[in-house]
Amino acid sequence: MTVLHVQQSGEVIGSADSSRDAWVDAKLMHTFMRYAAPSMHTAVLVMLVIVVLLYGAVDGRSLWLWTLATTLVAVLRYAMIFDFRRQLKTGCGPNIQSFARRAFVAWTAGGVVWGASMFVFFLKAPLYDQFVCLTVLLAMPGFAVGTFSANLRSFNGFVDGLCLTVLIALFWELGVGRRFPSTVPATAMVFLALLFWFAMRLAGKRFYVVQRASFELEFDNNALVASLTQQTRSALDAVAAKNRFIASAAHDLRQPIHALSLYASWLVAEPELVAQITPKITRSTRAVNDMFDSLFDFAGLETATLQPNFQDVDLKALILDLELQYAPIALERDVALRTRVFPARVRTDPTLLKRLIGNLMSNALKNTRSGGVLLAIRRRQGALRVEIWDSGAGIASEHQQIIFQEFYRIPQTGTEEGFGLGLAIVSGLSRAMGHRIGMASRVGRGSVFWVELGAVQTPETTQAEKAACRL
Repeated sequence: MTVLHVQQSGEVIGSADSSRDAWVDAKLMHTFMRYAAPSMHTAVLVMLVIVVLLYGAVDGRSLWLWTLATTLVAVLRYAMIFDFRRQLKTGCGPNIQSFARRAFVAWTAGGVVWGASMFVFFLKAPLYDQFVCLTVLLAMPGFAVGTFSANLRSFNGFVDGLCLTVLIALFWELGVGRRFPSTVPATAMVFLALLFWFAMRLAGKRFYVVQRASFELEFDNNALVASLTQQTRSALDAVAAKNRFIASAAHDLRQPIHALSLYASWLVAEPELVAQITPKITRSTRAVNDMFDSLFDFAGLETATLQPNFQDVDLKALILDLELQYAPIALERDVALRTRVFPARVRTDPTLLKRLIGNLMSNALKNTRSGGVLLAIRRRQGALRVEIWDSGAGIASEHQQIIFQEFYRIPQTGTEEGFGLGLAIVSGLSRAMGHRIGMASRVGRGSVFWVELGAVQTPETTQAEKAACRL
């Protein structure tokens, strides 16, 4: 037996804000990685220039040690770039949060390594060479503002690593190595380094804010376009539904009304056959009334905003009222109607709930030729359910996903004709009240439809429920 749970369209699957932030974070990471490769090419070329410039002018071991560290960090960052591109090609996409953490480590290490070049050339290389190397160090954070600030954490890591290492080198070379030969110039250099550090972080943050705002605006624009597209599609669907309604109404109403006309003419021509013709007129009239009732219910759902009046409802009394209402119909169709109830109270709109269950009852009675219909209150996983069982023709699995759509009728024998609106009305009422509906069915064995309700139990509910379940 196939089981189908009908989820309400109002259920929130995820937070819109979190989706927006995740999308923006992904776009920022893609921007960061798009500039990562060109910046790495530039960094490698600058490293080679510095090595050539300082070769023979400074201690060889320090220079080659720095070159080795810079090369290892470059290899690490290149590997991350290739891994990012490889994951994009596979179509799965990288884990942005995990990748951002690894990028922070790699780019911070890069800043530390470049700042450590101060230990190689500062106060050791010729003055002109020192000027060139200091110019390179000052240019790198400024260049990083435009290339790395899309990932603010990695940018800050790079700038912090570089500037902190430069400050340590200044203290080491001026304090330990030369014991501060001139206090004013040393203090000025430290102050300028701190000021430069603050300025780079501020510039990076402002650039990041601008980029993030730009992507957020893009996301909002895309969402607006998608919303307008959806509204347009909904309007077109509404027009199509009305066209289907007109076609369906013209087709379905023509037959019983034409039959009424024929029976009336027949009765006029042969009044002695009144006993045989009258039941046929009654059936045709009932068919027309049923169709109009469905149309009026559906029109009410479509044209008016339902405002459920929630209150504590005696569920047992409501079910027994429905039993009295539908008992004559079951008797007329020679179908056994049974109920299984126990005392329970629920928070719902009694009028709308009656309409919902009534539509399910009417649907079950119409499609049951022999056997019976059971209307029961059951407890399932801590919630109360009203279940309607029938021994009708059943519903094949390929139809179960779409039977709650308006104007849909199952193309099989053993079911009565109509507009196909009964279950669409049930779906609309369940959405209005927030009660989940579902079904299970087996062809040739019958179906069960249910609506889930939250229970407000009375003290005697548990004992009465146990007694009812034993029946």
